[in-house]
Amino acid sequence: MTTPARTSFVTTFDSPKQSLTGIGPEALAALLSASADVVLVLDGEGVITDVSSATGAVAASGGSVHWTGKPWSEIVTIESRPKIARLLTEAGDGSLQTWRQVNIPAGDGPDVPLSFCVIRVGPRGRMIALGRDLRGLADLQQQLVDAQQALERDYLRLRHLESRYRVLFDLTSEGVLVVEGKYLKIIEANPAAAGALGEPVLKVVGRSILDCVDPVARSQVAQLLDTVHASGKPDQLLVKLGSRTVTLAVSVMHEEAGELFLLRIDDPSAAPAPGSDERADTVLRVLEQTPDAFVVTDNDGDITVVNRAFAELVRLGRAEQALGESLGRWLGRAGIDLNVLLANLRQRGSVRLFATTMRDQTGGSIPVEISAVAVANAGAGGGLGFTIRDIGRRLGGEAGRHEIPHSAEQLTELVGRVPLREIVGETTELIEKLAIEAALKLTQDNRATAAEILGLSRQSLYVKLRQYGIGNLGGG
Repeated sequence: MTTPARTSFVTTFDSPKQSLTGIGPEALAALLSASADVVLVLDGEGVITDVSSATGAVAASGGSVHWTGKPWSEIVTIESRPKIARLLTEAGDGSLQTWRQVNIPAGDGPDVPLSFCVIRVGPRGRMIALGRDLRGLADLQQQLVDAQQALERDYLRLRHLESRYRVLFDLTSEGVLVVEGKYLKIIEANPAAAGALGEPVLKVVGRSILDCVDPVARSQVAQLLDTVHASGKPDQLLVKLGSRTVTLAVSVMHEEAGELFLLRIDDPSAAPAPGSDERADTVLRVLEQTPDAFVVTDNDGDITVVNRAFAELVRLGRAEQALGESLGRWLGRAGIDLNVLLANLRQRGSVRLFATTMRDQTGGSIPVEISAVAVANAGAGGGLGFTIRDIGRRLGGEAGRHEIPHSAEQLTELVGRVPLREIVGETTELIEKLAIEAALKLTQDNRATAAEILGLSRQSLYVKLRQYGIGNLGGG
């Protein structure tokens, strides 16, 4: 890939007759070879009569024997031929010479990018084309694109981590405070901690932690924080918050911006949240009556809970008949699908829209999509939840189509769900889409230049822009 084309003009010497007089053909040849990576001598019709190369660009494209005697326009790519015509025209009519990038097809590997300027010299329209090899620059730009892609993937991964952290932070029943180490200001508080302090979260954040505890205990809390800061080891203290006595557990975290204290508030007298039992019963009733099959298993895939829809899907007389059985007993590819699901759950924690089939008791096959999640459970070692949806009634083969993945993580999720041939096809589309987006970003949405650096005609680029819905041209 190359940067947007820049037009630069060639200036002339003030007194060439005095400063350059007496230079012979050998010296002139050495001067030209030293001043450019590739030098072409052209006749008045643009046919190459002699070639000099210093960087191997000519060798990579077939060698000087392959070039000599041919029109210059025949050794370049189709997209570069109009540029050759402009270079020859500008040299012929005496216009200011400009540098233009052209691509030379290589015998093996990618095209060779060269930047040329043409000068008219001598009788019968003879011209000299000076070329600069842009392969090193293209490699650097490709490294930049790769680095940008890696940064975007890392940024997306961090956003997902932050999102998961925020959900856990807000939903945990244990009060948690994050306190700035120098001034002891609370910079984060979850709803459970704010409830223990008797204030909304917005009022807790920004206050000093010492202002939130009983005045009698402030010196003890300050001493606890100093001790944890000095030793780096967690410690705890019984402290009074309002009318309740709680355990304040403190640990220290080191960050680039400074140290932070993580405070956990354990209130043994705290009652369960109002309505928690009612909400749990409601959730259980919803899962039991949902039209999609729902299954809970242990970490090995052995069923512990199923709903009525699962029993109907696999044609069991009673849901209890599935308890203790392996979920793999009903999955279409015996010994494969369950292992794939378990491996993905251990690695990622969740699986979305895993396409497979279910076998019922009569031997029939039902196409389904499975979404699953792994849930930690300190008392029982954890469990797995599966939602299974019958997709056999979808029209037009909708179940078989997959959206183009947008990242390497989404691409790997297709393994086990989609045949290798389709994964390869979607990988090609993903790489092509990312390359076009990177080219548009590098050229600041200059589509003509983007087509040039991608080695495409402008019409081909527009077709692909429509195909991938890039640049407000609509989907293809």
